[in-house]
Amino acid sequence: MILTCPECETQYFAEDSTIGDSGRTVKCATCGHSWFVGPEGATPGSATLGAHEAYRLKVRERRRRKSRAAALSAWTATAAAFVVILTGLVLFRGEVVKRWPESASTYAAIGMPVNRFGLDFLETEAQRYFDGTTPILEVRGAVQNVTGRTVSAPLVRVILLDDQGAQVAEAYAPITPSSIPEGATALFAARVQNPPFESFELELDLVPADTALAETGTAR
Repeated sequence: MILTCPECETQYFAEDSTIGDSGRTVKCATCGHSWFVGPEGATPGSATLGAHEAYRLKVRERRRRKSRAAALSAWTATAAAFVVILTGLVLFRGEVVKRWPESASTYAAIGMPVNRFGLDFLETEAQRYFDGTTPILEVRGAVQNVTGRTVSAPLVRVILLDDQGAQVAEAYAPITPSSIPEGATALFAARVQNPPFESFELELDLVPADTALAETGTAR
């Protein structure tokens, strides 16, 4: 007789004598599934299937369904948790950057820059002059509080770059006043002594006071 695995449909040839008059349980060599075969090749569900074997098959099938349902539930829960976390990272990115400043560059790289300090630069001017015989570059400007609350002022970092975009000097300046009300503006002035001759352009950045102290030992 020809036996067909009900799980993977692999077919086998078996002598009738190997099945016997009362049938027997056979196992698929391909997928490992076991099923009962009657004397005429009857499969589970036929009239020749024993009650005990039918019960075992029902239990096995029920377990398979439960296993698939459990796996689906686990994947669904994992996906839902990922969506919740991702949504939180987007909606509360300001708080994320406050607690983890290094994440600001990641947000910027995916087109979602974060205003970590809630301040925007306004007009800025740079002037060169001599203090006695010492050349000075002075950078003056203003910042505005664009949040709905009073913010503590960080430091302004002035970065000098050469024509290749490499940093050649930097200086730090405090913002006055140090506590900026909602919508208010504050001023800063940074002095760079002996600015390098190769200075080509400048960039402005805001950094916490402790960052500047750690880098330079003092805020200039």
